[in-house]
Amino acid sequence: MTATDFDAERAYDDDQFSAVEVFRSDRMKVVCGYFEPEQFIPVHAPSSDVAIHVRSGTGLVRDGDEEHRVEPGDVVVVGADTDRGVRADTDSRLEALLVTAPPPTDAEHGPVREGLRRNEFDPHDP
Repeated sequence: MTATDFDAERAYDDDQFSAVEVFRSDRMKVVCGYFEPEQFIPVHAPSSDVAIHVRSGTGLVRDGDEEHRVEPGDVVVVGADTDRGVRADTDSRLEALLVTAPPPTDAEHGPVREGLRRNEFDPHDP
């Protein structure tokens, strides 16, 4: 059994969001995500479903062409092969549990690395 809590795993990074992996199998990956204000996971579309539960803070979750405002207690699920991203509001840290099934491949996270390098939430925005 894997057991932890957000306080024990909490890790913020001044440069980019922090993803603390708490569990991984061939079928699922569980991450505690910590975002300083305005930090984000760039929009990308891996071949996995993701469920996002917001623990604290506010922000938005991209689901295809839609953006969902999120706050503590919200749960958003985005299906596989759908553009998705997470961004903290400008005035709020955001903490969220992210469960992906199956875990994205390293190649599928290429757009995330590139978006972070370019400081772009959505590479499709003009």
